[in-house]
Amino acid sequence: MPSEPVAACGLFCGACRSYSRGKCAGCLADRKHEWCEVRRCCLDHGWQSCAECTVMPLSECRKFNSFIGKLFGLIFRSDRRGCIERIREIGPEAFAAEMRLAGCYNRPVKQR
Repeated sequence: MPSEPVAACGLFCGACRSYSRGKCAGCLADRKHEWCEVRRCCLDHGWQSCAECTVMPLSECRKFNSFIGKLFGLIFRSDRRGCIERIREIGPEAFAAEMRLAGCYNRPVKQR
């Protein structure tokens, strides 16, 4: 697991204001997030994030592609799918490092 947590859906908790202020322990550790089906699925399978899923393609997952997930994506301008794809490309540690360096939590950052 990275030194700073990556949420089950791929968002980077380490650059989140609630996380940095100690108001949230991160998606997987914070019981306030029990409502999230993506989190529950990852915990049930022992995965850190959907990047480790071998059950089905991300595009077919109803939990990941739920109405709530799409709504949050619009409101917060997040790219969870892009984050998951980036984690798959470079791994959770390198992803966390990229996101920390960019100060970003909701959109993947590709280093050039």
